Amino acid sequence: MEIEKAKQVIEAILFAAGREVKVNELAACLELTGEDTVAIVESLREDFKNRGTEIIRIEDGYQMVTKKEFYEYLYQIFDKRNKPNLSPAALETLAIIAYNPKVTRAEIEQIRGVNSDGTIYKLLEYNLIEEAGRLDAPGRPTTYKTTNEFLKMFGLTSLDELPELPRYKIDENEQIVIDDLLEESKEEKQEDPTPAREEKEEKS
Repeated sequence: MEIEKAKQVIEAILFAAGREVKVNELAACLELTGEDTVAIVESLREDFKNRGTEIIRIEDGYQMVTKKEFYEYLYQIFDKRNKPNLSPAALETLAIIAYNPKVTRAEIEQIRGVNSDGTIYKLLEYNLIEEAGRLDAPGRPTTYKTTNEFLKMFGLTSLDELPELPRYKIDENEQIVIDDLLEESKEEKQEDPTPAREEKEEKS
């Protein structure tokens, strides 16, 4: 199949699907390898740079969506649904789950220090998290992970793009302390002798 025709087919599929379409689905329709399919989709994404829609990558799939900058024009006509209104508690819980896939409710509450039933229920309702199975432990507690809807909301391709968390430790009051640990790390670097310094000290 010619590349231009393949682009048209992919555009039609993504437009009609209205959802994330896996690379292997597109490859099967086009009778191409996954690698060739990705190359064509990436080229098509470049073609969409000056349009009102765009094609976004979500893990091993693609979806056609409207660009965020046009939301204020679209919602007046099409979108009368309630948008997720994430409270600080919901964002905190969501962050815990994003950084700890397959975390249990009890573990979330241990980290937050408060009951999280209502927050978890709300995140499930918004389809930002989902059940990830059950833990092999007494009571078989349910575990949770984020969804592709979470990735789309925060403009991420995968969880690998989450910013790195700072190192921390727990003090005697069971409070997270970051500054002390960073200061210790700084002091350790200053105390570590360089190879040249070590050699000099040995000779003396």
